Amino acid sequence: MASDLAFVEFVADQLEDVCGASYRKMFGEYALYSKGKVVALICDNQLFVKPTEAGRSFIGDVVEAPPYPGAKPAFLIQDRLEDRAWLTELIIRTEQALPRPKSKRKKQQPGSMRRRKPTSKKKKG
Repeated sequence: MASDLAFVEFVADQLEDVCGASYRKMFGEYALYSKGKVVALICDNQLFVKPTEAGRSFIGDVVEAPPYPGAKPAFLIQDRLEDRAWLTELIIRTEQALPRPKSKRKKQQPGSMRRRKPTSKKKKG
């Protein structure tokens, strides 16, 4: 079951501006970004925060569950969705603990293949 846009907007609105939070629809569900990093997934109207040691120590008694079948477990946030300051702090700590995303290589346009410089072969003789 896909998440409702209203739920996604509610979660995003709970986060204070310091997070630089945004969201993007992916595969029928949503990814939550903070400063360009994916910090959480919203699946079936539930918030799953990427697991980090910083997040684990902040939350304390962690509930882990996979956001979708076959996924690695993430921190399932249920009871504190309306606590803006707490949720913002969790997302900030998670974002800071995650590595920078790898830069994507630009795809080349068809017909614009790089050409190697011709090598000149000197004839012996």
